[in-house]
Amino acid sequence: MNIEQSVEVLRQLVTTSLLIISPILLVSMAVGLVISLFQSITSIQEQTLTFVPKLLAVAFVLVAGAPWMLRILMQFTITFISRMSEMAR
Repeated sequence: MNIEQSVEVLRQLVTTSLLIISPILLVSMAVGLVISLFQSITSIQEQTLTFVPKLLAVAFVLVAGAPWMLRILMQFTITFISRMSEMAR
């Protein structure tokens, strides 16, 4: 495996990872922002209030997005395994 192939595999790995994790991260940040605004408007300073809504939102995104995430991961894995013979040279 030469340097170019290593860099290409690493680039694909990082791109795929960011693509899969971004919906989860964005939903978690959005729910956290909404709950923080709600807390500041109502002057409720309970730290555990953000945990349950974030947990439910992330669980929903994982359940709803699981087929898409698995498809992306399978495409990456199939591509990587099919290119292994080129990398061994």
